[in-house]
Formats: sequence, structure tokens, C-alpha cells
Amino acid sequence: MVGIVSDVIADPFEEHRNLLFAVAYRMLGTAADAEDAVQDAWLRWSAGDRSGVADPKAYLVRITTNVALDRLRSAQARRETYVGPWLPEPLLTSPDVAEDAELSESVSMAMLVVLETLSPLERAVFVLKEVFGFPYAEIGEALDRSEVSVRQLGTRARKHVEARRPRFEAGGAERREATDRFMDAVLGGDINRLMEVLAPDVALWTDGGGKVRAALRPIHGADKVGRWLTAITGRPYAGVEPADMRIRRVYINGEPALVVDGPDGPLSTVTVDVDADGRVHGIHLVANPDKLRSVAGGRELPL
Repeated sequence: MVGIVSDVIADPFEEHRNLLFAVAYRMLGTAADAEDAVQDAWLRWSAGDRSGVADPKAYLVRITTNVALDRLRSAQARRETYVGPWLPEPLLTSPDVAEDAELSESVSMAMLVVLETLSPLERAVFVLKEVFGFPYAEIGEALDRSEVSVRQLGTRARKHVEARRPRFEAGGAERREATDRFMDAVLGGDINRLMEVLAPDVALWTDGGGKVRAALRPIHGADKVGRWLTAITGRPYAGVEPADMRIRRVYINGEPALVVDGPDGPLSTVTVDVDADGRVHGIHLVANPDKLRSVAGGRELPL
């Protein structure tokens, strides 16, 4: 009797789905947009003639990048009329990510905010080259640009990001301790203690999207940030009384973070950037309910 062996051929799209989402998320800044881009890429992959595809991974990244580029161009116009600062959608990550400085920086809220200041093409080149290590020649093929052109885009994007990028001098444990000190000071309502935690040039961004109470522009300086934070502590928020709020410590976008929960789900997430002295020099507070769905569902960012 001859046995029949069935070879299971892996689906290249499913094999690389997490990579495609990771690329699209860094390009677009929201899970919903990234998922839509990956879905569009799947439709093109399924409907196209793949007989001449020698490298499915590169081909799929090319499709996803171009779909994300189209979406990013239209998204940028919408974000210009966004109410208040626009922040990326927070996504949960595992604690291990925070220990990898390069990886955690590449997906941090601060880095994604910096990427928002690049042109769509610059952002695509930076993400593919600096984050995922694709060679310029391959990026040029993906974007239908010459290698010389994408090198120029990459150089310009890298200089721009270098001038504005977050600096993760502190390790994962130090950032966790700083986050704990920051939260204890905020909850204690002690402005003097909070001032000890904040760097003099600290900046606070709050994203309510016009749907919940939030500052309509970034707040700069330890005094102003400290007073704003102590002013909102102990007050009802989004119709939820302080007694009904719970705070849990998590990791978001590769950083130690906090989630403020109400009876019906998350009310906000808070991530902080920590300088070499262990003080908080950047705070990103996301309270737009539309951007808290992934955190509410426990979704983790694939890396």
C-alpha cells in the first residue's frame, strides 16, 4: 500500500500578514487604516497574476506600501481639520519590546508623531529602509522611483527625523520607574512632587478628537503641564466619576504606559518619554474613543 503525502503549501500572504500590518501601521498611524490597507493588498494579491512573482514578500510589501501611500495622502487632508492635536492610535505591545531600544523607538508614540511631519513618500522610504531594512534598490522598485531618487528621499527623511526623534537614553526598567513616579505624583495631586518628575521643557499632547475634553493645542513647560494635570485630577471625565475609574499599567507602542478605565472601557491612554535623567519630557494622552478600540479589545501590535 502506497501512502499519499499531501504537501501543505503555505499562503505567502498569511505568512507575511503581520509584516504588512506593521508596515501599514507605521505608515498610517491607526490600526483601522492599516487593516484596510492590508485588506486592499490581499484583494490585489488574490486578483492579480502571480505567475511571475519571484519574491512574494517583496511583492506584498510593494502592494501594501502603495495602498498605504494612497490612504496617507487622503488622511493628511482630513487630519488638517482634526480638532486638537492628532495622535496615533495606541496599540498594546509585550513587555519584551520595551527592552529592545531600537524596536521600541521605531514604534513609539513620539516617533509616529515625528513621522507625521514627513511627506508621504519620505515616510514610506524611511519606514522601509530605517525600520525594516529594505535596500534602496528594492524600495525604488516598490515606489516606481529610481534608486537615486529614493536615496535622496531617505537622506532628507533621516535628517528630519534625527532632528526631532525621541531619545531613548533610559532603559525599559528606568522608563517603567519614571512612569510609576509620574502617575503617583499625578494621583497625589501634589504639584511640587509632580514638578520634580517633569523635565523643564516637558510637552503634553492630548487627543480628544473633539469628542471628549482635551487641550486643543500642545502644552509646553513643566509649570503649565503640571498645573493642567493637577487641575483635571479628581474630576469627572467623559461622564465618569473618579471613584469609578481604574488605572492599569501596560505597555503601549513599546513603552511603559497607563490605561485609565471606566465602567464601559478605556477612557484614555498615557505614554511618557523619559530623558537621561529619568524625568518625563514628553506626554501623549489619547482619549478619542475611536482610537481606544484596539486597547479595549486587547489587541497587540505585531512586530
